[in-house]
Amino acid sequence: MRRFFQFIFQTAIGTSTAVVTGLISFFAYNAAFMMSGLYALIGGGASYFLTKQIVHYRFLKQKGLNRKEYKYINENLIEADEKIKRLQRTLKSVRSWHQARQYFEILVTVRKIYANTKKEPQRFYQAEPFYYKHLDSLVALMEKYAYLKSQPSRSKEINEALGETRETITTMDGIIKKDLHVMLNDDVNTLQFELDVANQSYRQAHKNESEALK
Repeated sequence: MRRFFQFIFQTAIGTSTAVVTGLISFFAYNAAFMMSGLYALIGGGASYFLTKQIVHYRFLKQKGLNRKEYKYINENLIEADEKIKRLQRTLKSVRSWHQARQYFEILVTVRKIYANTKKEPQRFYQAEPFYYKHLDSLVALMEKYAYLKSQPSRSKEINEALGETRETITTMDGIIKKDLHVMLNDDVNTLQFELDVANQSYRQAHKNESEALK
């Protein structure tokens, strides 16, 4: 959504600059119609890209990131998006309702971590274990389980491997939920502080009102 509104804003600025540049060139400087159009195109394009750079710089400053950090985070998000798509494909192997619900919950948690990082890039550093280790492990486990589950004939060893993999996936489910909690910990603490302040203010106001009635 932010990118959409940013694009609209940049387009509006670029278009306005192009129109003004064209009109000034044609009427004030008596430039030929084609030249005025060329000046308008150059002015509008330059204004569009300058506005884009300014908006992006303000966004990075607001998030406390530099261009190198943002590029690095964005590259990790692109890789994570591909891994999430691989997780989604493993859902095709699910046959039981219990397992389908577990996989869906895992996918929801993973997507929440991804979406939070996409919206607030600086949160990437709060979820580094997820992006560097836990997501890879989860994808490998669920793909392995899907592969073993698809075998037409299962030996005792395969069934044992399926059981172990299911248990490990359940463990990983708990781990990534902790990753999400760590990411949201600051928000929870801030909310608790605001609630404490609000309750204290309410109690003080109630106390003052009671004393005024005496």
